[in-house]
Amino acid sequence: MKDPRQNFNLRGHEQAERVFGEALSSGRLHHAWLISGPAGIGKATLAFHLARVLLGAETPDSPAARRVTAGTHGDLLEIARAVDEKRGRLRSEITAADVRPVQAFMRHTATEGGWRVVIVDGAEFLNRFAANALLKILEEPPPRSIIFLTTSSPGALLPTIRSRCRPLVLSPLSDAEMRFVLPDVRDDVLARAHGSPGRAMFLAQDKDGAIASFVTEILRGKRLDADMMALVDRVARETEGFALLCDLLGEGLAERARSDVGHGDLSHAALAAQQRSDLETLRRQTEGFNLDKAQAIRQAVELVAHA
Repeated sequence: MKDPRQNFNLRGHEQAERVFGEALSSGRLHHAWLISGPAGIGKATLAFHLARVLLGAETPDSPAARRVTAGTHGDLLEIARAVDEKRGRLRSEITAADVRPVQAFMRHTATEGGWRVVIVDGAEFLNRFAANALLKILEEPPPRSIIFLTTSSPGALLPTIRSRCRPLVLSPLSDAEMRFVLPDVRDDVLARAHGSPGRAMFLAQDKDGAIASFVTEILRGKRLDADMMALVDRVARETEGFALLCDLLGEGLAERARSDVGHGDLSHAALAAQQRSDLETLRRQTEGFNLDKAQAIRQAVELVAHA
């Protein structure tokens, strides 16, 4: 999949496009839009698509589109989590310093005489100071300016921010749409992606399916043996191996909890839910403090096996 800034292949969100297009045609376009939906579903891709509509940059080979793709369009500003150079991964939050350029951007006249567009990608990561800074802008937006916020967790946003945005809620892609977007991804990966192209690409990093098989064995109650320990070490060395294992294990626990509820076994459902919560804490601490991932995987296995 391409970076959202470069991706002109938007699929599955035609209803959201229609809603926005009708508002634009009516001449009563709201100044802020909250694009929500599961992670990896194409929220940022839609935001850039709508930005190109406003900026006259819909044709890929047009000068305006090339400037959007290159990140040099003077009337488009993207705010997102910055990369932590020391750790080589995204920071845990969007700070007030990250949001500060929006104020100056909004004060300036549009360089190309049209709209000014801001995309805040991952608005759930705004810390308290960044959220308050953005709220001030949402309260007094300058004319012919639009802010798109994307989020996988709208409940994590300040209610006052949500109330100032018009919602666009995206649904998972259909099987046919997923296959069109990702023609080379295995069927078993697409089945576990739940209509999210981004999640499918994340899961596809388990190229031989070894991590998925490992998680299945653990959920069935198998204890670590010599062969599994070798896989633990391999997974810990891979860039996204630990995150992928935790994701699959967490999903398995969530499915177990839902199944237990469906069978009326609330005590086991509560246990599975607690295990998932403990797993998320373990993952957060391991990644946040750059702890030994092999040891964390062993802890995760013991956490599940303890039941």
